[in-house]
Amino acid sequence: MADITRGELNYVAPAEVEDVELYHPKSWITKYVFSQDAKVIAIQYSFTAIAIGMVALVLSWLMRLQLGFPDLFSFIDPADYYQFITMHGMIMVIYLLTALFLGGFGNYFIPLMVGARDMVFPYVNMLSYWIYLLAVLVLVSSFFTEGGPTGAGWTLYPPQAILSGTPGQETGIVLMMVSLMLFIVGFTMGGLNYVVTVLQARTRGMTMMRLPLTVWGIFTATVLALLAFPALLVGCVMMTFDKLLGTSFFMPTIVELGEQRSSGGGSPLLFQHLFWFFGHPEVYIVALPAFGIVSDLLAVHARRHIFGYRMMVWAIIAIGGLSFVVWAHHMYVSGMNPWFGYFFATTTLIIAVPTALKVYNWVLTLWKGNIHLTLPMLFAIGFIITFVNGGITGLFLGHVSVDVPLSDTMFVVAHFHMVMGVAPILVIFGAIYHWYPKITGRMLNEGMGQFHFWVTFLGSYAIYFPMHYLGFIGVPRRYFEIGETNFIPESAQTLNAAITVTALVVGFAQLVFLFNLFWSYFKGKKADGNPWHATTLEWQTSETPPGHGNFGKELPIVYRWAYDYSVPGAIQDYLPQNMPNDVAFPKARKRRKARAKA
Repeated sequence: MADITRGELNYVAPAEVEDVELYHPKSWITKYVFSQDAKVIAIQYSFTAIAIGMVALVLSWLMRLQLGFPDLFSFIDPADYYQFITMHGMIMVIYLLTALFLGGFGNYFIPLMVGARDMVFPYVNMLSYWIYLLAVLVLVSSFFTEGGPTGAGWTLYPPQAILSGTPGQETGIVLMMVSLMLFIVGFTMGGLNYVVTVLQARTRGMTMMRLPLTVWGIFTATVLALLAFPALLVGCVMMTFDKLLGTSFFMPTIVELGEQRSSGGGSPLLFQHLFWFFGHPEVYIVALPAFGIVSDLLAVHARRHIFGYRMMVWAIIAIGGLSFVVWAHHMYVSGMNPWFGYFFATTTLIIAVPTALKVYNWVLTLWKGNIHLTLPMLFAIGFIITFVNGGITGLFLGHVSVDVPLSDTMFVVAHFHMVMGVAPILVIFGAIYHWYPKITGRMLNEGMGQFHFWVTFLGSYAIYFPMHYLGFIGVPRRYFEIGETNFIPESAQTLNAAITVTALVVGFAQLVFLFNLFWSYFKGKKADGNPWHATTLEWQTSETPPGHGNFGKELPIVYRWAYDYSVPGAIQDYLPQNMPNDVAFPKARKRRKARAKA
């Protein structure tokens, strides 16, 4: 339903903030390299994130080769394996997903969707990307240092992370800490831009309750990150001091190589609390933009308004707030007081309520919709199915009595990858297929896209469904090899081998996707400015791709919410946000004129 009556005059309140003059690049370098245009910065973020993400994909292949065929690849030793685990996990969660959702999609679509010419602080926005790139380069440099990258596990728990015997404990762990600190500094610059742009740079008529849910998801996730990342920053600084200066923030009295360390009295659990106080909001820093994007994909490709828009907005806000009171459900096996376990188990179940509301609203959006099974819609539906499956296994792990025996098994790996890996990556793919025509002016190849979707979707289930079973029978996670273990049947190794083969096939499908991106840029079918007949402002630009300043001489004026699809009596089955009521409902205008004459 629209938030404006059809007979209402086309009145829009005057702009609260004056339009600012754009920065105009003066050379090729300032236009495409040190660019202050949010769209160029978004593409820089995206290419960098995808590049480092491919490194993480290769690392996952190497891990799977060891697990599936432990006696076959002699070049993978235990130290390598733990380094692969650590770098794969940290790259995927921080340097790929967070950077792509917020730095990539946030930079490109926030100004376009709110009707702004650019971010409010374009120079700071440019700096945020280059600091992110520096963080990535520092991280990658650890592969080329003596001892290699850290192998402490992606959670970097002390004291193990900085003690002798842990791979990369000399230089690798320090470079990891420095890289994370740089990432947080760069993100803070970008994050402040996203928040201020949404609050202050919206065009005339674009109230907060007319924002597309994509903007709401990115905006709320950015607020979460600005509040959560400082905990990780403090943890990184303190552990760096423990390593380089011999302080004892996290280091207890401990014997190392037969000698007692001079430092002592620190608390390893303090780092766990700091890490997971960041770590669980991080789940929703990735999930909330995905929720918003999926909502927009469903509405556009089902030709139906989003069901319960205001409920969806408040659910996003509620999830964001509750994400700060569930962190210790990651620490049930750390020896916490049982009453704390009870509290965090309760909050874990409570946060499932607004999340479930979003799932209900997505299903009801599809109900009786004119569903077009385009590639973006396929990926959106795949996300809903995957997120529900991953969420259900999360209810298992939210209970202390179930989590304790499953905590160190492959069940946790399967759950985490379904809800934090496969689900948001499906949204990323859906978003790219959806907005690629606007970004490039060309459509992605349909055949390669269908191959990519079905192999990725079905292959992911062939990987992670059996992994849940491996966890139930007690197969441990983070083990270089299982060996001869009486309680694990021989069939578990056969299953591991099958998972490895499937993972390689799914990885190949991602290479097809990358080929499709580049091939379609030059050979793809040309797209018009709004091939999906969508209502939001980014599709209403005069140029495709949008030019410098996004909207030409005049900024758009918004008359309605973002989801006017299949409205009875309307001139067409979609009403762009900048279409005046008199144009959208010509019959109503005639009746109003007739009544005025009478």
